[in-house]
Amino acid sequence: MISRSYLVAICIALALLITVEVEAQRPAGTRPSNLRVEYLFEPLSVDTVEPRLSWIIESGVRGRKQTAYQIIVAGSPANLAAGKGDLWDTGKVVSSNTILIAYQGKPLKSRQDCYWKVRVWDEKDNPTAWSPANRWKMGLLEPSDWSAKWIGDKEPSVTDTSATMLRREFSVTGKPGRASIYASALGVYELRINGSRVGDQLLAPEFTDYHTRTQYQVYDVTSLLRPGSNSIGAILGDGWYAGGVGLAQIIIKKSRNIYGDHPRFIAQLEIEHVNGKTERVATDASWKVTRKGPIRSSDILDGEVYDARLEMPGWDRPAFDDKSWQAADVTTSVKTSLVAQANEPIHVTREIKPISVSEPKPGIFVFDMGQNMVGWCRVRLEGTSGASVKLRHAEMLGDDGMIYTDNLRIARQTDTFIPQGGRRELFEPHFTYHGFRYVEVTGLSLKPRLEDLTGRVFHSAAKETGEFESSSGLLNKLWQNVLWTQRSNMHSVPTDCPQRDERLGWMGDIQVFSGTSIFNMDMGAFFTKWMRDVRDAQADDGRFADFSPHPFGKNERFTGVPGWGDAGIVVPWRVWQHYGDKRMLAENFEAGKRWIEFIRLNNPDLLWKKNRGNDYGDWLNSDTLIYEGFPRTGGQVPKDVFATMMFAFATDLISRSAKVLGRQDDERRYSSLFNDIKAAFNKAYVDEGGQIRGATQAGYALALHFNLLPESQRPRAMKHMLDGIAAYQGHMSTGFHSTYRMMLELTASGHNDVAYNLINTRTFPSWGYSIENGATTIWERWDGYVKGRGFQDKGMNSFNHYAIGAVGEWMYRVILGINNDDDHPAYQHFIIRPYPGGGLKWARGSYNSIRGLIKTAWDVSGGGMKLNVTIPANTTATVYIPANKSENVMENGRPATGAPGVKLIRMESGSAVFEVASGSYNFTVTR
Repeated sequence: MISRSYLVAICIALALLITVEVEAQRPAGTRPSNLRVEYLFEPLSVDTVEPRLSWIIESGVRGRKQTAYQIIVAGSPANLAAGKGDLWDTGKVVSSNTILIAYQGKPLKSRQDCYWKVRVWDEKDNPTAWSPANRWKMGLLEPSDWSAKWIGDKEPSVTDTSATMLRREFSVTGKPGRASIYASALGVYELRINGSRVGDQLLAPEFTDYHTRTQYQVYDVTSLLRPGSNSIGAILGDGWYAGGVGLAQIIIKKSRNIYGDHPRFIAQLEIEHVNGKTERVATDASWKVTRKGPIRSSDILDGEVYDARLEMPGWDRPAFDDKSWQAADVTTSVKTSLVAQANEPIHVTREIKPISVSEPKPGIFVFDMGQNMVGWCRVRLEGTSGASVKLRHAEMLGDDGMIYTDNLRIARQTDTFIPQGGRRELFEPHFTYHGFRYVEVTGLSLKPRLEDLTGRVFHSAAKETGEFESSSGLLNKLWQNVLWTQRSNMHSVPTDCPQRDERLGWMGDIQVFSGTSIFNMDMGAFFTKWMRDVRDAQADDGRFADFSPHPFGKNERFTGVPGWGDAGIVVPWRVWQHYGDKRMLAENFEAGKRWIEFIRLNNPDLLWKKNRGNDYGDWLNSDTLIYEGFPRTGGQVPKDVFATMMFAFATDLISRSAKVLGRQDDERRYSSLFNDIKAAFNKAYVDEGGQIRGATQAGYALALHFNLLPESQRPRAMKHMLDGIAAYQGHMSTGFHSTYRMMLELTASGHNDVAYNLINTRTFPSWGYSIENGATTIWERWDGYVKGRGFQDKGMNSFNHYAIGAVGEWMYRVILGINNDDDHPAYQHFIIRPYPGGGLKWARGSYNSIRGLIKTAWDVSGGGMKLNVTIPANTTATVYIPANKSENVMENGRPATGAPGVKLIRMESGSAVFEVASGSYNFTVTR
């Protein structure tokens, strides 16, 4: 008789054999990773009921493909570990898609915990192991989910602008199993529990049109609670809601209280016990408030005043004596909709130490951070009790070594610290931010040390996705300047500048910079949030605003401008190109149509001559420059010509968007309209010799880039553009909208040598000129500062302004050669076509796309060419390699035509063109 133990041993052995066989069939080194929900990693507040799931495939195997996937979504970690998709189990889905797959399981509810994982099948139909477990949590989907009330101080923030402090004590029965707090404000807030800061997000809930929608945040605070007595506290500042907002003084003659004059706070703490019971602590009349704390004022534009003598130790802990505090004022008049935060929060991303400190005048100390940056300073200093220690922030120095602040206009950018005295004290602001390289410190009782000050850089913390390096120190610095400028202008909206009394989400700037921004950072979530702001700001008649949010009424004067309003169509299209986000196209499609129809109805001859708003044109072209010997004529495209080109461009994109969305009637309608605008444009503005009215570099660049000319006219227009560059001694006369587009057109038409000359020049006007003059970010004006002349017009002279930094896109596309393919969006298939030139010996870099890391590196220093490329798993690329013959191209020491994963397609214009499967490749070209 066979013993039971023998049978058990046989079963175990069979199980192990089966396991070994299954593991042997798994594709080696291949797995799904980088799981995201609505572009974010493990978000705690998703408020779309069909959230979209994405992942990438990691594999070192050439030609690795995904042929199918299986997603499991469970309501608990245990169910997920057991492979039980009680919320959603897709089963095996035959598909290569890895991005933005909409959840189609059981209806999701508020606060629902969703745990998920994915596995895929490769090209041989072998399954991978499951990905690591991931999670997301649903937010509060209905207004009725909120029992909390909006509370604040009874008095408005008008003459008394001190921050409001709020607190409440409560008791917790037993140790909580889990606790989450939902919070928001009309203003900006900082949350604390039992003496500890909750999260590290800054300036929450961030900038929106508070009349329409306000974001809320969710924090897991389980570790901060304890059995028995607990305390929750919040500090409430004015923020964008009640504080200063850019241009307010100019537009409505009112410097603050634009959205309201009464900051409010709302919070809801939900505690789940292990026995299934729940407790809730919400803002209501039982909370206590005071405005007698240390933050005497805080303003986004002006800075913060902090009086350390008024600190209240223990105010955010249990058993604090709050008898002198007042009962919170509860209001029911707030009409804003609370929505979950859709974008990455604002975080400190790095710290910078100053490189020097000087004393240009007695008692005035100037720290040089070595980098134009945005954030604030953390300082350790000693001052006299009651005296004011001031930190003033500026981007530039005057000739006397003092900080230059004229270009800030009325923004003070000043933090004031009033110390307790008698010791070194630590100070850091709460509710402001500054754009600066230099910090002037006054009011100290001791001379400061270099280590006493630290620059804290913060911005919307989208992941950085691009890298660039070359043999040119100038180009490396230019790329760094572009990236630093983007970091500086992402504070929940894409701002024009971070220092003066503006800092608004200008549409024209991001319209031209959006491509570069996406190469530099993962912008999907950021643009999802901001495009809601754009729709909220659209005027009733279809005009898009010049900036979004638009704090001054959506039908006010800053609306409807060519090149600015078009961002409402251009940005969603860019997101489609790079991320394949069809939902964003759909959400913004009707708004885009309304914009096109506004222009068409007001200009039935299809030449945009009427209703152009503030009509900026191709902004800051060479006609605005002040530089001895440089012509101030011939740079500005006639504004009706510029407007008509932008009208055509936006119409073309709305037609293409309609095609993607399957809206055939709209596609036909707007395709026809685009052709009609082209015909009207050519009839009115282009002569038989291909000369465009105005005869500007910019006019030719835009007409070529927007495909507005008949094929027969394109070579003529290009010659005119080249002649225009030569007329300016090899320099640009272009403005915001045309500069990077001219660079792209020069390369596309075979004049890459001219483009390289433009980007390599160090003489005025050029990117190199600003770098030669110490720029560490992109200047708003080519002539922001000129040696011997000094500064440009103080009314508009930012030194941290990304618009002409849009050339970063050219650097990725041309120098590195990384290009998307519109027929296969989101890099399912893409094009690698680097153009060595401009004296560069080598260049290397990467773009971490939504499908994985793309890398290129080339070297021509040895006489031939080396090109290394990495193509993410589950994607393919068309690779152009400069070569006279395909036989001259080798891959890893063997003929490329016979290399695994490589297929010769054709020879084209001096390049061997290959179709290349995923993997890493080392190509060489011999002469």
